[in-house]
Amino acid sequence: MEVTNTTKTIYKKRFWAGVLLAQFLLFYAFSKSETMIDFFERFFELQKKIHQLLFSWIPFSFGDLTYILLGIFLLYCVILCFKKKSRPKALLKILITINIFYFIYQIVWGMLYFQTPILKKLSSQKEPEIAKAKTLALLYLEKCKNTRASVREDRNGIFIITDLKSIQSEILRQQGQLPKYISNKEAPQINTFKPSLFKSVMNFTGILGYYNPFTAEAQYNAELPHTMIPFTSAHESSHQLGFAKEQEANFVGYLIGINAKNLDLKYSTEYFTLKSLLRFIVEEDPAFVKSVLNQYSPAMKRDRLYERSFTFRHQGWLDDFFRFTNNLFLKSNQQEGAVTYSYFIDLLLNYEK
Repeated sequence: MEVTNTTKTIYKKRFWAGVLLAQFLLFYAFSKSETMIDFFERFFELQKKIHQLLFSWIPFSFGDLTYILLGIFLLYCVILCFKKKSRPKALLKILITINIFYFIYQIVWGMLYFQTPILKKLSSQKEPEIAKAKTLALLYLEKCKNTRASVREDRNGIFIITDLKSIQSEILRQQGQLPKYISNKEAPQINTFKPSLFKSVMNFTGILGYYNPFTAEAQYNAELPHTMIPFTSAHESSHQLGFAKEQEANFVGYLIGINAKNLDLKYSTEYFTLKSLLRFIVEEDPAFVKSVLNQYSPAMKRDRLYERSFTFRHQGWLDDFFRFTNNLFLKSNQQEGAVTYSYFIDLLLNYEK
């Protein structure tokens, strides 16, 4: 009887391993078909409002709780794998779990990485020019100075958010104001911004926020410097709209924040844009970047120093590990590496023509 059960388990493992391989091949084939990509885009539009409504009322991140429970379950299965008697069934459970989550992920999110790039929707598609980037950097330097003078700061002179809910409401409002030639995606106007339950760990990973495709929640690290939180929220809300690629989400986040009436969101967006431009320029002209940094207002210099001290305090092997794994994930989904901003700059310069 025991031999029969063992044989059945072996066949089941082979079956689920085969299903997983079949899924890899099937979704790879789908990624090459414009018809199928269009189908998944339309499906996302149909399901995203329902998806967000299901979890928006929960006061904490249900997606994070799901990840915790999943992690505990998988860890338990891994421990069982060290016991010869329970190993076959434990491996079977792991295979079934991977199959289920991989299928759901691809259906509700994974295929969106292959939709038509935003760059193709812009009338001009020129290569980014350093001269134009410099002009924009000087423009956004002045914008940052002006906006920074109108926002609040703490007793140490560091920028501080006064009303996070109003920022989130403004982001949702601006989602409906995006140019139609760039986005025809529906904006459900449902607040599913959630502080991550993993914020203490995130401090050491370099991850500012993330979108949970299984619950449609937009997570952000509540312990970030406040200069980062509004734009990070706008970025994650862009994923909620259906923009999967990281630098496209940055660009849509830019469109959401740059015209915002909320000054906290506006400053965070302008500051992110300025930093991105300077990172793009620095390899070609470090002297120019140094000159711009010297022209920061005293308040902006305090914000920059605080950001740098936050990053320095949380550097370590965990940051390097997550940077490496995130880089692999991005490249596996037809994106540039984690530290590359050139596609965002492509979009920005083509838009700001």
